Amino acid sequence: MKKSIFFLTGLVMSVLITNCSAVVRDGRRLDELRNSVLRLHILAESDSSRDQNLKLKVRDALLESNIFGNADSLDSAEKIAQEKLSEIVDIAESTLLENGCNSPVTAEIADVVFDKRVYGDITMPAGEYRALRVKIGSAEGKNWWCVMYPPLCIPAACDVEENKQAEEVFSENELDIMYHPEKYEVRFAIWDKIKEIFGE
Repeated sequence: MKKSIFFLTGLVMSVLITNCSAVVRDGRRLDELRNSVLRLHILAESDSSRDQNLKLKVRDALLESNIFGNADSLDSAEKIAQEKLSEIVDIAESTLLENGCNSPVTAEIADVVFDKRVYGDITMPAGEYRALRVKIGSAEGKNWWCVMYPPLCIPAACDVEENKQAEEVFSENELDIMYHPEKYEVRFAIWDKIKEIFGE
């Protein structure tokens, strides 16, 4: 009887240790993914069809300007975005004026908490990411987002370009997280809770 209890206790402990190791391992991979991208986040004035349409026109104008095209690393992408904030605002406001809207625009680089978002065939897990935020007017409408670096934003489109660029830039572990998020949801939730409790 005692042997059975010891065996069961050992088995339970082994499972717990294995699961804890998996949570830590995958949690660190999640943090690496979150820290490897710069997202573009455009918030519409409101949810009216007009404001949502204007948001997409601003999106197209910013992507077609190729402001972000010369970045060869996350640091350079963020630096370019920071240096060109006034130009980004000018492009956005000019686009709005061309379409009969004089709402002000603000732009900033910020740490932004995103919900889980599906983007073409990939899923970006929920969490805090660096982002270039472009706010139109009161910015109370639905937003649009894409991955600015690595450059997965396609002008006038919301799709990933056959995932070619994603596979060239992200590691196998990161790609597995983005292609198969369902495998990691419970572990990621536990990891984020652990970080929240311990203030990391």
